[in-house]
Amino acid sequence: QVHLVESGGGSVQAGGSLRLSCAASGYTHSNGCMGWFRQAPGKEREGVAQIYTGTGKIAYADSIKGRFTISRDGAKNTLFLQMNGLKPEDTAMYYCAADWRRLRCAVAYMAANEYGYWGQGTQVTVSS
Repeated sequence: QVHLVESGGGSVQAGGSLRLSCAASGYTHSNGCMGWFRQAPGKEREGVAQIYTGTGKIAYADSIKGRFTISRDGAKNTLFLQMNGLKPEDTAMYYCAADWRRLRCAVAYMAANEYGYWGQGTQVTVSS
């Protein structure tokens, strides 16, 4: 059974940084998709960044390019999201997600309905 646990959220001022972590257990697929999504109140869940673990192919949302970096420690089965230059509009609940069945992340397709496994989320709040 796949279990994802996020950590690292918090409250920061605009321009600050946070590093999110996602510890994955029960996820042993060498070729799969792992990603970060976020959802602000009253808005739909949107993709932030994802990685195809088979080739390391990464995709980012345009809104965070150049500010956020996704990475993965395969040995520890942990996914990270380094967030720099945070803006108030980055305020949201951030979710870690994983799946290995469709694998369209391999061609940089990023959508919430591609993922079947989700963490509980970690809140990120950026004040101006």
